[in-house]
Amino acid sequence: MADEFCECRPLGFVTGLPFALVSLVLAPVGAVIWLIGSILSCLSPSCMFFTELTDVGVSFMKLSIRVHKWFIRQIPC
Repeated sequence: MADEFCECRPLGFVTGLPFALVSLVLAPVGAVIWLIGSILSCLSPSCMFFTELTDVGVSFMKLSIRVHKWFIRQIPC
């Protein structure tokens, strides 16, 4: 399945490189949010806010990959 993803879109990766720059910003921010949320979740396990904060951090780290894949899928074969 991974081969089908980029097989007929050779320039999709090149045109998606700006998303790599965005990921350089979002991934560390997401990692910091995830780390803070994890620590606070361990300190106060009954507070669901910290669990949601951790999920937001993970989503930030995955966001640029999702957008990049979406962008490549928009390019017709």
